[in-house]
Amino acid sequence: MKKKCIVCIALFLSGTLCAEAQKNKKQETNDVTTPLHLLQPDYSIPYGALVPEKVKEDIDRVFRFIEKGNFRLVSYEWGVTYAALLAATQITGDAAYQNYVATHFRQIDRQMSSVAHPKALDDAGSMCAAMLKYIQIAGDADNLRPLIDNYINYIMFKEYRLSDGTFARNRPQKNTVWLDDMFMAIPAIAQMGKLTSEGTYYNEAVRQIKQFSERIFVPEKGLYRHGWVEGMNPHSTFHWGRANGWAILTLVETLDVLPTNHPAYNQVLEQFRAHATGLAACQGGDGFWHQLLDRSDSYTETSATAIFTYCFAHGINKGWLDALAYGPVAQLGWEAVSTRINAKGEVEGVCVGTGMGFDPAFYYHRPTHTSAAHGYGPVIWAGAEMINLLNKQHPRMNDSAIQYYAAPPQSGQAIFSVE
Repeated sequence: MKKKCIVCIALFLSGTLCAEAQKNKKQETNDVTTPLHLLQPDYSIPYGALVPEKVKEDIDRVFRFIEKGNFRLVSYEWGVTYAALLAATQITGDAAYQNYVATHFRQIDRQMSSVAHPKALDDAGSMCAAMLKYIQIAGDADNLRPLIDNYINYIMFKEYRLSDGTFARNRPQKNTVWLDDMFMAIPAIAQMGKLTSEGTYYNEAVRQIKQFSERIFVPEKGLYRHGWVEGMNPHSTFHWGRANGWAILTLVETLDVLPTNHPAYNQVLEQFRAHATGLAACQGGDGFWHQLLDRSDSYTETSATAIFTYCFAHGINKGWLDALAYGPVAQLGWEAVSTRINAKGEVEGVCVGTGMGFDPAFYYHRPTHTSAAHGYGPVIWAGAEMINLLNKQHPRMNDSAIQYYAAPPQSGQAIFSVE
């Protein structure tokens, strides 16, 4: 027999039900005429109908905060944000996002240390990729092309590499390959290929993807480890969320510009699909992904969840992923992210900048903060792409579950079949 708490016994003797019992009794009483299979679950996040207008309200709240915020003009986090804002304008037609990018790009001083003299891929790749996108969308190449060429020169010829040419760092250990550096270098290289039509850039982008993946992708899990250290035995297998975000975002960014007739196109596409499969399996019932993806007792993290949401939605929109399989995953991810946008437009639950560790405590206890700039670009990118997805697909509730349909279902029933 289960032990009853003293409070419950006292309430029972007085003829009163405790709060939990009252709630259960009320639910049972109210639901006696409702078929049990149609009872509404008590979800911790919104679940069900989602419309583009609601998503636009969410990303606009974030954008208003960004506009009045005090973020750095030049940083890899803000390179992501600039790219996301450009995408948001293309999808929604709202020029305010792109105008923000234009204004800030005009303010960049060529003498700024990280612009004139990059010392790491963090200084170069994300900003360079955003600038490359901007000049192909809006022009203004005369102002930005010298900066782009300087960034590309650093990435292609000055960044430290392993003996086989893979981008690497000498921290925290000698010859360490960081998963983060896929994003900090490869999209810019691929975008340079699109700008110049020079195969050298495309070839370098796919070579880096192949060599990174050979070292740090774990096929049986469909996840990337955070890093790889030459000579370490065995290699650590901490699947940090945001780094996996940078990896799948790299694959998306490359596929967006890599010619479909390139010899490695299908290889990159299959790598993207393998990673998407592994990531989908790690999504929690609340829509979030965790700080360490395969450890559900680590905290749920917003920036990784937003990046994955964007990549799933974009993959569906481009025809790389099946909408039936991944549409609900993307929508659930966005609903989770939307709960982390507070009334001021700040993004909560974002892990601060993170180095590389070789024990779980390091990742479990990284702080989160609304000033962590890593969350703002991914949230806008995810929201904009969800608007695109909702405009192309037709999600409906069927038998209490989100289902994606290529054409609007005609049935108005709560449970229906389709021909």
